[in-house]
Amino acid sequence: MNGQYGKHLKIPRTMSTQHPDNVHTPFFTENIELTGEDEVKEAYYVYSHLGCTEQMWDCEGKEVDNYVVKKLLSRYGNYFQDHRLGRDLFLTLRVPNPDIERTEAKILLETLGSIPRSYDVAHHFYGDDHAPIFEVILPMTSSFASIDNIYQYYRDFVVGQQYKRLGGRDLTIAEWIGPFHPDKIRVIPLFEDKDGMLSADSILRRYFQDKDLDYQRVFLARSDPAVNYGQIGAVLLNKIALWRLHLLSEETGVSVYPIIGAGSAPFRGNLRPDTVKRVTDEYAGAYTFTIQSAFKYDAHLEDVAAAIRYLEEREIDKAREIDDTYAIQLVERYAAGYQKQIQTLAPLINRVAAHIPSRRKRKLHVGLFGYSRNMGGVSLPRAITVTAALYSIGIPPEVLGLHALTDRDRDFVMEHYRYIVDDLNDACRYLNPESSFLPEEIKKILPEWIDVSPNTEHMALASQIEEAIGACQIESLQDMIIRAGAVRKFLG
Repeated sequence: MNGQYGKHLKIPRTMSTQHPDNVHTPFFTENIELTGEDEVKEAYYVYSHLGCTEQMWDCEGKEVDNYVVKKLLSRYGNYFQDHRLGRDLFLTLRVPNPDIERTEAKILLETLGSIPRSYDVAHHFYGDDHAPIFEVILPMTSSFASIDNIYQYYRDFVVGQQYKRLGGRDLTIAEWIGPFHPDKIRVIPLFEDKDGMLSADSILRRYFQDKDLDYQRVFLARSDPAVNYGQIGAVLLNKIALWRLHLLSEETGVSVYPIIGAGSAPFRGNLRPDTVKRVTDEYAGAYTFTIQSAFKYDAHLEDVAAAIRYLEEREIDKAREIDDTYAIQLVERYAAGYQKQIQTLAPLINRVAAHIPSRRKRKLHVGLFGYSRNMGGVSLPRAITVTAALYSIGIPPEVLGLHALTDRDRDFVMEHYRYIVDDLNDACRYLNPESSFLPEEIKKILPEWIDVSPNTEHMALASQIEEAIGACQIESLQDMIIRAGAVRKFLG
């Protein structure tokens, strides 16, 4: 069989992504905002200098570059001769979800159609049948059909077209322009909301039924659930999904390899070069972790490379059992308290968000708040921007909702969210206890969790940002926001 479908290959343990959560820009660009051409350089850089084995290539929300394989192999041929795309290193496409992103739905078809062309480029370069691209990520997955449609479309209409005949003649499309490979692709569902994460195992159980799969990768979001359900809600939903996916794998015999989409801010996963050991312990059962932009560009190269080497070489622990019935009830109670507070802060978040600098020259893909009304009609920007805005005014979003927990809830959280105290300590270094926007309930409850010791430099900047917003003095806001991000070593 051509391509990688029937072979149990090396599974990447780190996936570099294009999430724009960084303060500093990388050395290989002169642009504050990375362009499409910069992202081709970035892919080579993360493979060759950082040691990541996978690069996610985002095909939604920007001018799509379907020639990335050709550019990589032609520009960095010597490197890729020794490091084979599709065998040693992996390029994984993130495609639009046509159920949600109607205006970009046909980009999905263009992207799937580019996979055989990338195969031809690599076949000419390497002289073998390793497909350089054979997996795609489907964001905002909500059903079996949404994954299966992509699988079936590629098989029936991208590869299947080669058997059609032109104008009633004997000549097939394959005979005219050559055969289409790989025969099939793998589809990685990305679950981003509560319903999706709690249904991940049942959706995949149905997906497995008519396919001969030796393994399946699954992507669990960490940022969007935090914006929707709060820090504790996001962590517990990930842990429920990890445990249920472990049980699914045992039941079906199909190896399941979860990916956690963690960023550098504690609210978005707290994955930084200095936290890799505790984050991998926290998310036992996760196989792959995302390496987002702040991880790559807001720390020293040596530390970044060493942390990625640890992630690539570590032992993978089994997912831990969790009482999902109680956990779900807890998440609902906690999320209700969190959402009331975030709704109150929403106008302020949106005012600050207008001054958060952009780090990628692209229209970001549609987020949950682009179509969801599960926050009482409140409109908020993407998770990175929400996080950056709240940190900039000295209100780490991790603290919101803590007042909604009962004593029993707190005991449960302390048992199953192992490093919550560490995460709160990390977050509250950037708290401004004097902020007029900090909810009174949080001021009262925080000392029961941690001893708050704010970073004085960041606290001063947060106070200045709050004052400037209140006085509508916007001239220096972006500069102060960037300076505060530099103290934290992440933007949002």
